[in-house]
Order: sequence, then structure tokens, then C-alpha cells
Amino acid sequence: MESAKIYEQIKNLHDPNRTVIVGIDGLGGAGKSTVSEELYRLLGEENYSVTILHIDDFIHPKAVRYNDSYAEWECYYNLQWRYDYLINEVVMPVKRGDFNSKIELYDKDNDTYYLSETDIPSGSIVIVEGIFLQREELRDAFDLMIYIDIPEEVRLERVLERDGYIGDKEQIKAKYNNRYFPAERHYVEACSPCDKADCVVRSGE
Repeated sequence: MESAKIYEQIKNLHDPNRTVIVGIDGLGGAGKSTVSEELYRLLGEENYSVTILHIDDFIHPKAVRYNDSYAEWECYYNLQWRYDYLINEVVMPVKRGDFNSKIELYDKDNDTYYLSETDIPSGSIVIVEGIFLQREELRDAFDLMIYIDIPEEVRLERVLERDGYIGDKEQIKAKYNNRYFPAERHYVEACSPCDKADCVVRSGE
């Protein structure tokens, strides 16, 4: 089971004197959120202090991440996320010790940000789930990196059922073929996430 396998690795890393940051990386539809929520439950049952952060809460507004000067996939890969904010205002302060501050999170309904009071005491476990977590920009952020490797055709079936907010199935396919899948293929080629992760979980494991 994916979660049980990762759970044991996280427990082995836990240190009451410092916060451990775990990345759950994978491409669209790989099951990152599901695995993260299950880890949250398992760790919580043993009274670990656990926080989940979603990379999609740290994206730029539409005016930035949609730019007609670039191909759609390039916008997604290069303009989507606020990596500087995540690293400088969240990850590094968390690594320094007790963290109690307001974090700016993206409000997708209003295309703006809201402040979320976040308390992460030293000795916690922070799970960051999202796509492209092994990019150079995030190289020093994580203590443990998990990559969920699921074939593209399986993920497409999942997102066709999940992403109805995009439109009908043809509209979902078009967005993935124009924006998401080319960026994902670029990431795999440029960053070799399977090779660099501490643990790779594949379909059926």
C-alpha cells in the first residue's frame, strides 16, 4: 500500500527537535492528494503534529499564469507557481523552528489571496503535495521526496472524471493536451523525478 510504505519512512525521519518536510510529487491525476490525506490520518492517529500544504495554494493570479506571449504549456511550467514566496516565507521559516504566522493562499473563486493563520510547532511533519516538486527551485526544501508514478493514460481517465470544472470531456482533453501534458513531459525529461526521488510508488504497489 502506498500510504503505509511512505508512513514508515516518515516515522523513521521524525525528530522532535525539528520539523520534517515531506514532498508528495506526481503528475496530474497521480493520486497525490489521496495519499497525503491518508498519511495525515495515519500520522494523526499516533499523535504526530501534521500539516498538509498544497502547491496549488501557491499559484500566481490568472493575469500572470496565462500569458499569450508563450505557449500554454510554457505558461503552466514557468509562470504558474509562487516558488519564491513558498520557499522564503513558508519553507525556510518552518525549517528554522516554531512557525506561527499567516500564509497567503490562493482563492481560486476570486483570483486573489487570503490569509490563513498557520501554526507549525517544531517537531511537526509537513506534507507538501503537488506537481513538479523536484524542480531546481525547490531542491533544498524537502527532507523526504516521494514520487507517485502513474501512466499518462490512467491519469487521463481519472482527470476526465475529476475535472468537470474545465468543461466536457473534449474540453478537458484539449486542456491537458495543450497545457498540462506537454509541461509534464518536459518536467520528466528535465528533472528525472523517478530517478531523484527517495521513494517511487507505482500503480499497483
